[in-house]
Amino acid sequence: MNQLFDFLPIALFVAVFFLSDIFYATAALMIGVALQVAVYKLLRKPISRELQITFWVSMLFGGLTLAFHNETFIQWKPTIVNWLFCVSLIGSHFIGQHNLLQKLLGHQLSLTQEIWVKLNFGWAFGFFLAGALNLWVAYNFSMEVWVSYKLIGGFGITLLYILLTVAYLARKGFMNDELMAPSATASTGNSEPSSKQP
Repeated sequence: MNQLFDFLPIALFVAVFFLSDIFYATAALMIGVALQVAVYKLLRKPISRELQITFWVSMLFGGLTLAFHNETFIQWKPTIVNWLFCVSLIGSHFIGQHNLLQKLLGHQLSLTQEIWVKLNFGWAFGFFLAGALNLWVAYNFSMEVWVSYKLIGGFGITLLYILLTVAYLARKGFMNDELMAPSATASTGNSEPSSKQP
């Protein structure tokens, strides 16, 4: 359900673009992301780091797009978001006891430190690649193609990386029920609830 809710601002952006133009669509995206944050606040749900980054980058680059009437800014926005996720993952490897991916998924998966490191850098590369692909599409195809790619491409790349991750963990023998089950403390209700975070 959360994933569907997080997808709504992009769907709104695409719908408004094909009904109007890129500038109305940009305004719709900014409103959608702002409403998304407001709903989380009203429901007193934690706002993930991913959503915080998406919100501020959307406000900044969306605002620049509208202020200068230049669509280049909003076309760069997905790349900036993805590359910030990439930098966050790489930086987390050198800061703190656990990398960012392990902090997010450590309560769901029991993996060796070596595997966590490989997954962390693998997802960092995935975010870098997603950002680069966005620019390639933006600068080599029409606005209509780029907007369609924004709707489908991001979801497709994420799904592909999830499938690759599952396949990799399965090959390494980390996908059995025992390793994927919550810890014993979680099952007895003694663990603290964890919050979510590209």
